[in-house]
Amino acid sequence: MIDSILLLPFQFGFMQKAFLLAAILAVPAALLSCFLVIKGWALMGDAISHAVLPGIVIAYGFGLPLILGAFAAGMFCAVATGYITEHSRVKPDTVMGVVFAGMFGLGITLYVAMDTAIHLDHVLFGNLLGVDDDMLIMALGLAAAISLGLLMKWKDVLLYCFDEVQARTAGLSVRALHYGLLTALTLMIVATLSATGLILAIGLMIAPGAIAFLLTRRFSTMLILAVGVAVFAMTLGVYASFFLDSAPAPTIIMVFTILFIAAFLWRLYPRPSKTSV
Repeated sequence: MIDSILLLPFQFGFMQKAFLLAAILAVPAALLSCFLVIKGWALMGDAISHAVLPGIVIAYGFGLPLILGAFAAGMFCAVATGYITEHSRVKPDTVMGVVFAGMFGLGITLYVAMDTAIHLDHVLFGNLLGVDDDMLIMALGLAAAISLGLLMKWKDVLLYCFDEVQARTAGLSVRALHYGLLTALTLMIVATLSATGLILAIGLMIAPGAIAFLLTRRFSTMLILAVGVAVFAMTLGVYASFFLDSAPAPTIIMVFTILFIAAFLWRLYPRPSKTSV
């Protein structure tokens, strides 16, 4: 009786697709989060995740794929932020705050002005329980591209994230690495639209790396830990949401938050080492 209740979420087709999408997105999100944490780009991810909304609405109005509009808007936000930062005295975090707030406001205004069939709550908070086969295929393709790209160039990207000057001295194309990382970030946000939506996307792309960062000092180990944490948290979040009758996206983020607090306390209060007599 207890076994049948515990396995109940796996008996529904929509839950099976939710578990599958969570597992697909966990790997690239975890890998990317490690680089974002090292680089200190949490705010950049937040800015781009909000900035894609007007692109989604405009793409819908012209009958284009929503992911195309989201990607274009995200890249525009990233390029505009870099351009303004380079040509003004305003600090990058201030520029990102202005740009993402303006883009998000524009998206809300366009959404209200246009007669669209898009459910705004699905865009903002995700619709993991309404995933179809096309979403799974798209997510799988984007996840594979992001994961392969990061794994193939992880040493170069790591050097860029740690020390941009040293990366330039070593002969690396800093500009290519910069916009390559921004492209991976934007694609990841597009991929997570169905899972966590725009509001909670940044949690998915920062929490795994932050937790792994607290648990290890080796970057290679950090990548492995982050992937394990992401797969566990996203699977548990989807599973728990079924019994809690809650939305999967915020439940996933709450699991990540609990794991982060646990990792922080473990690092803050380490277990006493055993002394041999």
